Amino acid sequence: MPQVFHRSANNISRISIFVIAFGLATLIAAAYALDRGSFNTDVMVAKDQPIPFSHKHHVTDDGIDCRYCHTSVETAPYAGIPATEICMSCHSQIWSNATMLEPLRESFRTGQSIAWTRVHDLPEFVYFNHSIHLKKGIGCATCHGHVDKMPLMMKANTLNMNWCVECHRNPEKYIRPREEVFNMTYQAPDDQLSRLGPELVKKYHVQKLDDCYTCHR
Repeated sequence: MPQVFHRSANNISRISIFVIAFGLATLIAAAYALDRGSFNTDVMVAKDQPIPFSHKHHVTDDGIDCRYCHTSVETAPYAGIPATEICMSCHSQIWSNATMLEPLRESFRTGQSIAWTRVHDLPEFVYFNHSIHLKKGIGCATCHGHVDKMPLMMKANTLNMNWCVECHRNPEKYIRPREEVFNMTYQAPDDQLSRLGPELVKKYHVQKLDDCYTCHR
């Protein structure tokens, strides 16, 4: 029986299989990178806001504590967006005629809330409680990054499920003393994993909760 395919077909088939496999691997890697990249996660992407509010200016330059603006963060699930009246307690006296603050003054005159663009926006099916995390010794910067260095607010972490679960499974890596929760300059000690972390996990009765019901209720 005569040979149907030329011997070169073997090489062509091998090369074709390699090209297809390489192409699929590249496609999967590109999709993974796109899913984890800033295009999809918005990490380190500053969004347009009605007022270009700078945490760096207010926290680092002016020394304003997180709780002065986010009044409910210690007692409620939500940190709370500062009310216009809180902003006006200062800006009725300083920068009172600044053009960029006109949306603030209009809000104060009309009673209409400022339409801020959400930066940290979890899906509706995710339950998160700010107050319990603070009580367990998780600092603001752990999730939100060093907002004291951000001229414009942006996400420092993806807030994806695997990122949250990492902390839930290994809280001793991230926990800090409660009195340091709002300290943006706090640095974990060298013995964080060997001594301080395990001690605080035990002291604050931190449970390593990673079952679905913890966040999906």
